[in-house]
Amino acid sequence: MDIWSTLNDTFLDWESMKAVLPEMLKVGLVNTLIFAAASVVLGTVLGMVVAVMGLSRRWWLRWPAKIYTDIFRGLPAILTILLIGQGLSPITRQWWGPNPYPLGILALSLIAAAYIGEIFRSGIQSVEKGQLEASRALGFSYTSGMWLVVIPQGVRRVLPALVNQFIALIKESSLVYFLGLLASQRELFRIGQDAAATNGNLSPLLLAGIFYLIITVPLTHLVNYFDKRLREGRPAELEVEELTHADHR
Repeated sequence: MDIWSTLNDTFLDWESMKAVLPEMLKVGLVNTLIFAAASVVLGTVLGMVVAVMGLSRRWWLRWPAKIYTDIFRGLPAILTILLIGQGLSPITRQWWGPNPYPLGILALSLIAAAYIGEIFRSGIQSVEKGQLEASRALGFSYTSGMWLVVIPQGVRRVLPALVNQFIALIKESSLVYFLGLLASQRELFRIGQDAAATNGNLSPLLLAGIFYLIITVPLTHLVNYFDKRLREGRPAELEVEELTHADHR
């Protein structure tokens, strides 16, 4: 058997791909997107809290945020998922039974929060100090100036990095399979892996990889588009119009 026939049998078994395609669409793709979307929402909320705590003038807020960020950014994602998924399972079993799905989302959310918190912190710190001083001169308190003036500008500047983090979560969702998901909870990678083990070739795994590319490549180009727009800035007339509306308000 020549090398091309071997590669064809290993990666391009169309019958194996066709057989697993419906399950990947109805189960794998849905669960992958749920894992990524739920964890990015929870991670964004917690990440903003971590970022604000990390920027606080009070050490008892700043240091816990720093420790949290160092721990969850320093540990491998698979280790965090296993520690939370298996370690908290006896505690959470009374709420939703031996179901690892919520714990998988929790683990991904905690990982995401550490990275998103740093993204928010860098974005907030990139806003000129004069913005806060100007808001204080207009009568805003420090807290109001941060939430209404500084933080929105900082978030806008880090949108590309946030989309990048969403892409990373889509890929990291494949690690949740280590928690032993039910058949109806499997994501793309687990379905591809199970089918590959059954069929004796890697074609289903290749199909799972194609699905990941279909999701992540357009998002990557979206990041580049956002980054280009933010680097070029908005038209001057749009800025003037927004300032005019703000003055009228």
